Amino acid sequence: MKMQRISEVVLLMAGVAVGLCACHTVKVNKHKPWIETSYHGVITENMDIVLLDPPLVALDKDAPVPYAGEICAFKIHGLEAPFEAVVLNGTSGEGQLRARGPVDCELQKEYTFIIQAHDCGAGPGGTGGKKSHKAVVHIQVNDVNEFSPVFREAQYHAAVTEEKIYDNILQVEATDQDCSPQYSQICNYQITTSNTPFAIDRNGNIRNTEKLSFDKQQQYEVLVTAFDCGQKRSTESVAVHIDVKPVCKPGWQGWNKRVDYEPGTGSKQLFPKMHLETCGGPLSSVRTMVELQTSHIGKGCDRETYSEKSLQKLCGASSGSTDLLPAPSVSTNWTASLVTDSGRDSDLIFRFDGRHAAKIPDQMVPQNLTDQFTIATWMKHGPTPGLRAEKETLLCNSDKTEMNRHHYSLYVHNCRLVFLLRRDFTQVDTFRPAEFHWKLEQICDKEWHYYVINVEFPVVTLYVDGVTYDPYLVTDDWPIHPSQIDVQLTLGACWQGGEVTMPRFTQYFRGSLSGLTIRPGKIESQKVISCLQACKEGLDINSLESLGKGIKFHFNPAQSILVMEGEDLENMNAALRKVSYINSRQFPTPGIRHLHISTSVQCFGEDTCISIPDIDAVVMVLQPSEPRITIAGVDRLTRPAADLRGPAGLTLFQDLHIISTVTKGDTASHHTAGRLGVQEEIIHNLDYCDILVLGEELRPEQESLQLQRSTLLGKHLDTTNSTSGMSIYGVDSMSNYEQVIRQVHYHNWHPTQTPDRKFRLTCSELNGRYTSNEFTLEISVLHKSEAGEHVNQMVAPPQYMQVVHHPAMVHSLYPTHGSGKTVESSVYTPHTAHYRIISLYPTHSSLQNHQSIPHTQLTTESSVYTPHTAHYRIISLYPTHSSLQNHQSIPHTQLTTESSVYTTHTAHYRISLYPTHSSLQNQSIPHTQLTTESSVYTPHTAHYRIISLYPTHSSLQNQQSIPHTQLTTESAVYTPHTAQVGLNHQA
Repeated sequence: MKMQRISEVVLLMAGVAVGLCACHTVKVNKHKPWIETSYHGVITENMDIVLLDPPLVALDKDAPVPYAGEICAFKIHGLEAPFEAVVLNGTSGEGQLRARGPVDCELQKEYTFIIQAHDCGAGPGGTGGKKSHKAVVHIQVNDVNEFSPVFREAQYHAAVTEEKIYDNILQVEATDQDCSPQYSQICNYQITTSNTPFAIDRNGNIRNTEKLSFDKQQQYEVLVTAFDCGQKRSTESVAVHIDVKPVCKPGWQGWNKRVDYEPGTGSKQLFPKMHLETCGGPLSSVRTMVELQTSHIGKGCDRETYSEKSLQKLCGASSGSTDLLPAPSVSTNWTASLVTDSGRDSDLIFRFDGRHAAKIPDQMVPQNLTDQFTIATWMKHGPTPGLRAEKETLLCNSDKTEMNRHHYSLYVHNCRLVFLLRRDFTQVDTFRPAEFHWKLEQICDKEWHYYVINVEFPVVTLYVDGVTYDPYLVTDDWPIHPSQIDVQLTLGACWQGGEVTMPRFTQYFRGSLSGLTIRPGKIESQKVISCLQACKEGLDINSLESLGKGIKFHFNPAQSILVMEGEDLENMNAALRKVSYINSRQFPTPGIRHLHISTSVQCFGEDTCISIPDIDAVVMVLQPSEPRITIAGVDRLTRPAADLRGPAGLTLFQDLHIISTVTKGDTASHHTAGRLGVQEEIIHNLDYCDILVLGEELRPEQESLQLQRSTLLGKHLDTTNSTSGMSIYGVDSMSNYEQVIRQVHYHNWHPTQTPDRKFRLTCSELNGRYTSNEFTLEISVLHKSEAGEHVNQMVAPPQYMQVVHHPAMVHSLYPTHGSGKTVESSVYTPHTAHYRIISLYPTHSSLQNHQSIPHTQLTTESSVYTPHTAHYRIISLYPTHSSLQNHQSIPHTQLTTESSVYTTHTAHYRISLYPTHSSLQNQSIPHTQLTTESSVYTPHTAHYRIISLYPTHSSLQNQQSIPHTQLTTESAVYTPHTAQVGLNHQA
């Protein structure tokens, strides 16, 4: 098309030239150049040639006249149009449009301007030149794909909830700076990270292709790239971070499933960081119940496990009660055939299975039940399928023979507790209340409860766990007619002595009982009842005064259930964090206590809006440090017969001391080999001490144990006395027990007819859970022929021996090792600077006598004390031990493994005398712990307690407490002045 137009223009110009020549006209510039009225052009950016449509050609009718018919220029008129037009051929009028510089599409996509053609005029100077009309030129700048896509954000973040499929998690967006739609638009996105559960569409929308799990992965990082429509890829990928959140489940968060409780630490918070997650729902109120479940501990919770008598004394109960379920013993043998529930932390529990029962001896049966009396017991009972019509008897007083009358009884029938009381006709002769019925859930809930029946006839009141209940049904009956028939009191069933071929038990009880007592003549106060059944563990609230406003709370009587209510969620969270566990027992029962927390919430205008799952946790009560109760004192008394016959008798335990220690972990010295812990003396109560006569029982016509009742005043103690010994019982301090036991006297009115006596003393805490060593005291009677010859060295010491009594420090923590005995040893008397030497080997005549000699006159087989240096020089008795053959003076820190070591900094011994004794090989123990194979230095009294290492040496068989300056040739010697120890090596 363009070529056809050019040909037409050329032919036209040729015709004009021919005409001019033919006519022979004058050469004059008569005509204007001619161009098209408009042009459309295209230029590619960064290029300089514009392609115009139509081509740029100017015609002039003056052709072929020189100058006038030639085109000399094209001129552009516009606002700084970056183009120029040049004449390619003046004769033909062809021109070209060019860019003066680089054209950038991103700066300007189109240009419009005016162009005119100019001829060359009438002559060479261009005078009289003419110009064409104005033509409009439109130019479009074509784009080049020079830019890559760029993402709008440096990185992207999003969060999703687990277990959901999302159509669109988020959208990424990239841009391109190119000017054309082809190159500036983004046509595709792509995830470059492999193996991810995500996909992206061409619009940049990211979705997950599978359900995500918070437990599996909490965050994903995905790299995404973009492509423009020219398939140019972004130079950098963008990171997309997607967080996986757990499904918002309403409930308590920030709590631990296990809380460890260290005995003796008081109150411990259970949920210090707990808070309630409601998933954003507005709440109007929150109600939470915390339940401490202790039914598996003892009798329903951690209570004191003292004997029933001791507990009653401790709680101030009236005296005169009879314990019908005591621990089996010689005097209380009726419970020996019953089944005990073992493993209950010394809690005395009897289990009845429907086959066992016991008869109470007649002498133990409480007599004369008046209009006032109390029956109390612990009971755990559940429903018995198939036996609902049968009575289950706890306690029954019935005719022993001939008839089958029940005088009084306590039984369970169809989960109802019934107390029967038939009065004798001699007491009352009218129709009176006889049966009292209570229907309570506690009777058959298989949990422990404390039942107390207070009788103030005709009113009978039942206490269950300290809460009073009146009978729902009372039936009347006539009194029992008097007869000469004996009655039988039984436990666990009722005795049927009449109306049957063979008397037998009937109406057996199925359940567990403990502490069944009868107290005639008095009823118990509610204060005493509460004390007897009180739990020593429970829930507590730290700092009640700091509870937030609007918080209401309520404890049940046992403090095992706590209910909290509030309207403000934050205040409720703060209140729950203050809930704590407390156990006031010094030696609590170790093990698990279960916690159960249930919560209900209300929303505005709704009864319930969200459901809060219950949570379960445990309190682990750690094992308490077990105490070692040690009894120490003089274990042999030799007295004239007159002392035993005297009005005061013989004081048995005048020098008695009772102490208790526990082993604590010594973390500061854990690096020391063999350290098993540090012994610490503690104070706690005792609940009984028994003085048992060994051998033949006391002859009541000539001897007895006696204790003044005034000694017990102001103490929670009582005594029982028999020919087999004396028992002192009651919950009281060790010091009070010491005071009372020291006042026990032994009387013998005919000592010449009685052999030497032995008494054994043992003490207990928590009804036998912790028992002391067995301390044996021997009594030797001196008759007239012996009394004049006997010399008691401890009573009348020689002038050169300084005797210091401190029995409290003379004891052994290991009862199997025996109690302290005396020893004869070398005695150094500071006043005279003399030694008293006892020969251990009779072949050495120079040492055979008990002599007092200056220290400078000691033999080569004895210990030598040098006052100038305060050192000992040791001569080895066994020359085969080369390490000790020289007379050496060494510090205590250089002792061998066959000696006793006293460390002044810690007041500990390190004992390792014989490797075969594993208990003594590598241990660091306090000075108060003795073994039968070691020397013990007591810093408080500067005394040694010496144990003979060679039992064949009779002179060392006894043990005594002597000053540290008294040495034996078979012991280690500690010199306080220089902290040096001399060794006498033992084979």
